[in-house]
Amino acid sequence: MERLNKYIASCGICSRRKADELIEQGKVTINDAVITNLGEKVQEGDIVKVNNKEISKEEKKVYIILNKPKGYVTTNSDQFHRKSVIDLIHEDVRVYPIGRLDMYTEGLLLLTNDGEFSNKMMHPRNKIEKTYIVTTNTKVTEKQLENLRNGVDIGDYITRPAKAKMISENKLQIIISEGKNRQVRRMCEAAGINLLNLKRVQIGNIKLENLQSGKYRYLTEEEKKHMG
Repeated sequence: MERLNKYIASCGICSRRKADELIEQGKVTINDAVITNLGEKVQEGDIVKVNNKEISKEEKKVYIILNKPKGYVTTNSDQFHRKSVIDLIHEDVRVYPIGRLDMYTEGLLLLTNDGEFSNKMMHPRNKIEKTYIVTTNTKVTEKQLENLRNGVDIGDYITRPAKAKMISENKLQIIISEGKNRQVRRMCEAAGINLLNLKRVQIGNIKLENLQSGKYRYLTEEEKKHMG
């Protein structure tokens, strides 16, 4: 037997957290019975459906790194009909983003159909570092850098200490191990840093490097081994 949310994640549908949401919303059935109990177990031979579509673990696991351009959202559907990063993936496989980047942030985005891998990457206890490059048109002071290094109040949360340093006259590197909504933008705003452009260039040991905007590649076996 296996917990329902873990089973859904292992089928590559979504992360365990998202699976819990689908269960609570009554969108999951076992043998055609709607399940809302988060502790429900799946037994061998059970037919599990999500949104009335049967799921299984047979699909090949895929791990993709995309250089997300500005102007794309990380959701599959959008009420404003904005472009989705899924439209950039031309593969005969269903994948979804691990985490998110807001529409105006560019750079490294991971996509997969492996819910367990996604859960490991996103879980706070793993403290996987994410590296961002901030472009600004004003001088960043040492005090502002220290504020970022000590943690800043972004309205509903005080961030953990970040690694922050200048890498050129108008470029700042910020490394965090959290994933709050629009966190780096909110950190810069709280520290009084005028952010012109934001780009994520690294997650853990996975680097964006020279991957062109809008293009993608598969993770190497070494990258998967290190992150998994």
